[in-house]
Amino acid sequence: MALWNIDSAHAQASFSARHMMITTVRGTFGKVTGTINFDPANPSAASVEAVIETGSLGSTGNDQRDGHLKSPDFLDIEKFPTITFKSTKVEANSDGSEAKIHGDLTIKGVTQPVVLQAEFLGQGKSPFGTTVAGFSGKTKINREDFGLTWNMALETGGWLVAKDINIELDVEAVLATEAAPA
Repeated sequence: MALWNIDSAHAQASFSARHMMITTVRGTFGKVTGTINFDPANPSAASVEAVIETGSLGSTGNDQRDGHLKSPDFLDIEKFPTITFKSTKVEANSDGSEAKIHGDLTIKGVTQPVVLQAEFLGQGKSPFGTTVAGFSGKTKINREDFGLTWNMALETGGWLVAKDINIELDVEAVLATEAAPA
């Protein structure tokens, strides 16, 4: 099993949610780190640990909204500087290109099980001589399951911020070590 380090310069976590029940707001976290144990010949034995720095949140298109999302009403980045994911099981398809990665997601100190729909995008040599691999993943969570309950009722009915949050990860990882043949 090879160890891969997530290259934070080439990794991003993004999210989207309905706003006022009629539009979608998107944002990103620019600092993602972690490790992936992965062998394309045995993808079901893979494991993933990822850390997202909550302070790297940005790009929702509105500085006031970014600040509100960082506040105690939502992520409370001073008290909870990271979001973490640790896999517990991987179910790969027959050719290893796609998998369901089961794991524990921790946001604002609350841990819940989630399933990432993941894709192995391939691997190759970088222009700098390193071996790199690409992965993507997505899931949907109910933010209230993680204690993110702030909201505001709308005069027309419904809520300002939807409960469902779509999360997507795009990761380039650099080969750190390769296991010696048995």
